[in-house]
Amino acid sequence: MRRILGLVILASAVLLTALQRPETGSYRSSPSLASNPAEKAILSQLGVMAKTGGTYLSVPEADGEALRLLTEAADAQSVVEIGTSTGYSGLWFCLALRSTGGHLTTFEIDHGRAEAARENFEKAGAGKVVTVVEGDAHKEIVRLKAPIDIVFIDADKSGYVDYLSKLAPLVRPGGLILAHNVDMVPDYVKSVTTNRDLETIFYTEGAGLAVTLKKR
Repeated sequence: MRRILGLVILASAVLLTALQRPETGSYRSSPSLASNPAEKAILSQLGVMAKTGGTYLSVPEADGEALRLLTEAADAQSVVEIGTSTGYSGLWFCLALRSTGGHLTTFEIDHGRAEAARENFEKAGAGKVVTVVEGDAHKEIVRLKAPIDIVFIDADKSGYVDYLSKLAPLVRPGGLILAHNVDMVPDYVKSVTTNRDLETIFYTEGAGLAVTLKKR
């Protein structure tokens, strides 16, 4: 119970600080700093992508920092991402997984983006930390096995509820289900807020990130 409460408090703190947009003049998290060469390589590639990635960056930098903090706080060993894009959000997960010794499995339906993601992961020296699965995630995720520590959903909005229904049973008790752009998916919001086995907090400005805890 203490761990559940701790994660909820941490998630609240992260979302109320790290996700504030600098243009609003409100408090924002400090930038991530590298503590070793592996982290430096990932942060360097993230910087390159931020300058050249354009519309294919799946999350803002502040959201990426939040993903990293939540992953490290959960000591995640298994992270599943739905919607790789070109690997930007995945590299934020990799920053944490370098410390936890965990692994990211990320799903992307677009061949071009999947190839770009693989290249970005390799350039960042994170190729061994992540597996890119190319194809329709609705079909591919049925091969996953429990336990999963963290799920991040950031793909086709019409599919959020299906992803939730298939992945939630695989998430360990005390694990997290994260969903991006939830302001666009009211059916997903209803699903996570009416399930007695889940506890959800929202940051609804800007990115619209939902952090859902699977209760013990």
